[in-house]
Amino acid sequence: MPEAHVGAGPLFTITELANEFDITPRAIRFYEDMGLLTPARAGRNRVYTQRDRTRLKLTLRGKRLGLSLQDVKQLVDMYDSQSDTAPQLRAFLSVLDQHRRQLRQQLSDIEVTLAEISQHEERCLALLAEAGHPAER
Repeated sequence: MPEAHVGAGPLFTITELANEFDITPRAIRFYEDMGLLTPARAGRNRVYTQRDRTRLKLTLRGKRLGLSLQDVKQLVDMYDSQSDTAPQLRAFLSVLDQHRRQLRQQLSDIEVTLAEISQHEERCLALLAEAGHPAER
């Protein structure tokens, strides 16, 4: 693990990042294990650079979008790439398109389920009314 270099920009502790992003230090260590973050060491302590902070921010954004950690890693690694990123961007666009299709299907499934729930509710209310029992809501 690299040693921390003083003067290489702001450094953050695991606690500072955990507090800033409202996650646990354990989650940050998990992202390290997945290769998403590579903290340096200052003695026995982990220290995170601005690069690590940005990668963590991108990781959490990807998770909020519902992307897998593998897809998030692809996105985050693209952030660091110095080479021609066109192939990576095309691949990531494909991932986003697939994810969008999946979410649209889930939305459709939810809408069907909600409609079925409404039908069942209406039927139950009608049966209660027929039996002379008012509905309690």
